[in-house]
Amino acid sequence: MRKYGHVINIGIQNTLVYRVNFLFRSVFGLIPLFATISLWRAIYAGKGDQVAGYTLAQMISYYLVVTLVDMLTAVAEDDWQIAADIKDGNISQFLLKPIDYLTYRLCLFGAGRVIYTAVALVPVTLFILFQRRYFVLPTEWTTVGWLAVSLVSTKLLQFFISYTMALLAFWVLEVSTFIFIVYAFEYIAGRHLFPLDILPPVVARLLNFTPFPYLLYFPVNIYLERITGDALHRGLLVQALWVIAAYGVARFVWNRGIRKYSAVGG
Repeated sequence: MRKYGHVINIGIQNTLVYRVNFLFRSVFGLIPLFATISLWRAIYAGKGDQVAGYTLAQMISYYLVVTLVDMLTAVAEDDWQIAADIKDGNISQFLLKPIDYLTYRLCLFGAGRVIYTAVALVPVTLFILFQRRYFVLPTEWTTVGWLAVSLVSTKLLQFFISYTMALLAFWVLEVSTFIFIVYAFEYIAGRHLFPLDILPPVVARLLNFTPFPYLLYFPVNIYLERITGDALHRGLLVQALWVIAAYGVARFVWNRGIRKYSAVGG
């Protein structure tokens, strides 16, 4: 484990180089969030007290918590870097050393999230304070504990999906199309744009058979206490099963890809 601790340390040092970029990214990322909140205020002004079972405060809190969850768990450049390692032949060194490439990349991903969160926390916190009259706090502090458990699974699920998509570089020269397709579907099905409850019930039920609602919608609704009791426990179990399945697929694709791999550089 000492070698992976060293990887985390190196990852933190490398990521600190981009701290100003992270700050600007987080600040300018709040502009579409502000526009979305303004849009929902206009919708509630014409619709009344609730839309799809959400009050205005709950809806705004939904988007604010989405921003926090995304800050803690989203994959940034990792998939592009993994694809580049394969295309440039840089993974050859990992085949000759006692280090697991998936664990190596997971350590770098975790280090990157730590630094990004530390930098982005200031502007995001200020924005939430600006919207504090609409920000709903959980009534039970145990909710925060369940949210933390869900966030660990969310982070792992995000990483394993992105890692697997990047491994397609073993077979195709350019993986950007596949990554963008998955990202676009995740953006809609994962509830970046709107809560799952707004969709027709049939569509919502079908999406529940995919891992995407467990990337954002599920942890956010844990915080809002719209998922509690047995539904919460079942959801956490399903989320954990998706993590295990995604990990298994990632290992399988890696093993198949290595058989096809031939170094062209590095």
